[in-house]
Amino acid sequence: MIGSLLDPRDPPERQIEKLLKIAAALMRRVEDSTNASGAAYAQFQRAAMLEQEVQARTRDLERALDLLNDSNARLSQAHAETEAARSNLANAIETVQEGFALFDPAGALVMCNSRFGMHMPDIRERLKPGLSFTDYVHLVSRSRHLALTETLSPAQWAARRMQRHADDHVIFNVGMTQNRWVQVSEHRTGDGGTVVLQTDITDIMRLERQARDRLLDDQARLIRATLEHLNQGLCIFDSAGRLVGWNSLASELLAVPAHRFRTGAEFETLFGRLREDALRDPTLGARDIATWVARNGTRPPLSFEIRRGRDRILSLFGQDMPDHGFVISLTDVTAERRAVQAIYEANATLEARVAERTRALEAALQEAERANAGKSRFVAAASHDLLQPLSAAKLYMAALQGAVPDAAAQTILEKAQNALGSVEHILEALLDISKLDSGNAAVHVAPVPLGLILAQLHDELGPVAAQKGLDLRVVGTSAIVCSDMTYLRRIVQNLLSNAIRYTGSGRVLIGLRRQARKVRLEIRDTGPGIPADKQDVIFREFHRLDADASAAEGMGLGLAIVERACSLLMHPLRLWSEPGLGTCFSVELPLVAQSDLKAPAPEPPGTAPQADLGAIIALLIENDAPLRNAITVTLETWGVHVLDCASGAEAIALLQEIGVAPDAIIADYQLDNGSLGTDAVRDLRAIHGPIPACIVSADRSRELREHCASAGLDVLHKPLDPNELRAFLRQCA
Repeated sequence: MIGSLLDPRDPPERQIEKLLKIAAALMRRVEDSTNASGAAYAQFQRAAMLEQEVQARTRDLERALDLLNDSNARLSQAHAETEAARSNLANAIETVQEGFALFDPAGALVMCNSRFGMHMPDIRERLKPGLSFTDYVHLVSRSRHLALTETLSPAQWAARRMQRHADDHVIFNVGMTQNRWVQVSEHRTGDGGTVVLQTDITDIMRLERQARDRLLDDQARLIRATLEHLNQGLCIFDSAGRLVGWNSLASELLAVPAHRFRTGAEFETLFGRLREDALRDPTLGARDIATWVARNGTRPPLSFEIRRGRDRILSLFGQDMPDHGFVISLTDVTAERRAVQAIYEANATLEARVAERTRALEAALQEAERANAGKSRFVAAASHDLLQPLSAAKLYMAALQGAVPDAAAQTILEKAQNALGSVEHILEALLDISKLDSGNAAVHVAPVPLGLILAQLHDELGPVAAQKGLDLRVVGTSAIVCSDMTYLRRIVQNLLSNAIRYTGSGRVLIGLRRQARKVRLEIRDTGPGIPADKQDVIFREFHRLDADASAAEGMGLGLAIVERACSLLMHPLRLWSEPGLGTCFSVELPLVAQSDLKAPAPEPPGTAPQADLGAIIALLIENDAPLRNAITVTLETWGVHVLDCASGAEAIALLQEIGVAPDAIIADYQLDNGSLGTDAVRDLRAIHGPIPACIVSADRSRELREHCASAGLDVLHKPLDPNELRAFLRQCA
């Protein structure tokens, strides 16, 4: 009840006052009551209880009041301390020599000291707490104390300042009017606020400028001294064509009085006399020079020469500078031009001497070519003349083989045949060298089955290798290469023969390594190897590493023929060798598509068994009497009936006289009086029909083989091999 009469929002004093009034009223009602039935006592009892509650509430209110007073005291103390701290912070900020400002994370100015913005009095009064950072930047950009360049507007400056504000830490310099400078340092606080410091660095900038000016003065003196030590005249002009730098040599070279060289002198004043000088370059005139100086855009380099007086020649070079100024350098080139003239005259004299020497060398070259051609003709003729008696000797030896039963005589006969074979190989090599050197070697490049050549050489040289105890290995192949059959066989034969000849023990291997569109033919041996300093000289004629070897082992022509033949056929030849490890020769050969060709099957090696030739009549046409006699004796020992003649006409007359047609014709290619054996065979066949015939010649050219093949004639090369001659006659039996 009482609680409903009190308002809890009232202060304690008001509530106590209400309770006292309620108690007094209740006491009056009790005293004034006439109810004798005891109601007065009940009222009194309730009043007593109410008083107790009032006293308890009064004590609670007193305690709450004490707590409130204590809190107010503490709050007052904290407020005093805060004000003291704020005062201390403000005093501390004021003691800072730089301008200081603090912006909260929202960009509003919290506080600043009196030095903040002191360089801009026109906006200083507007720098109050609550000012946004954007407005602050706008005020600064519009201040009349901010020094802006002609190309930078206040809005542009404000935009750049806001871009820098995006960084956490920024330091930059701001130019002010009256040649003053302020360094602005901006840093981000931990809660995202911003601290701005403004430091006056005018004194520092002035000291730096003074130091820079002194440095520039020193540099100017250094540049001046450097210019004076140059051996060129130098004039430096600004963008307006006024002189700003020069050296004394420029005045001397231009023949202009020194007093006219002064700062600010016009280009025309110093170089106007160029119009009076004769320019060495007729395409460049003084007007062109003036146009170059007055050009607004970038000037290209300018170079020309002028003549001073009779003898002096000056070279002038103009170069544009970044600030649109330009530099003119002058060089005295009189000595150089005189040297050039002297060189020109000496060159003319030298050219005349070179032309004279060239003519002499051409004459000597022609003489050497004539001598080389004469040598080749001599070697060919001498070889041919030597092959005639050699053929006769071999045939006589073949005839004696069956007529000499004595074993000792047979041994001597065999050695004589080996000696004749060595002579034959040497003559064949000389003929090859002669053809390759003279340039008359004809090649017929066609698909060549390499496996056929390797199989034939294995059959020919295998016994020689086996006799020396060597392991000759030939790796078979189906490769078809593009080359000349005859020369390629000679190349491989010479390389393989050399490998067998110089390998004392071990093995000789010949095989292929396939590459893209080509193969590399390799001949490897386990011989003594070739020293590096000897690997070039082994390709020379008559040069052998084993100087003690006999002539029967070769005269050192094999590798010379290999090198020349490879060069003629454009087959790269390479050599690898290491002393004690052996040697490897390789020849690169272009491949022919195997799908387009079919390699011919190799002929079986060896010689067919001898047949009885007693029933054969052979017509022999040979103009050389000793060789004719030797062939006749050999054929007769085989039981062949021989009709020997010296010419085709004699053969025709003999056959008409005896009325017999021969079974075979053997004719020498070159007969007397320029007649040919092929013509004689043709005439005889016209009379007696298609008689089997062969041509004997020392000419190993492809043209002769093709000519004989087209006429249905076999070819036997001199010196005659008895086995080949017997094989031909066997076909005619």
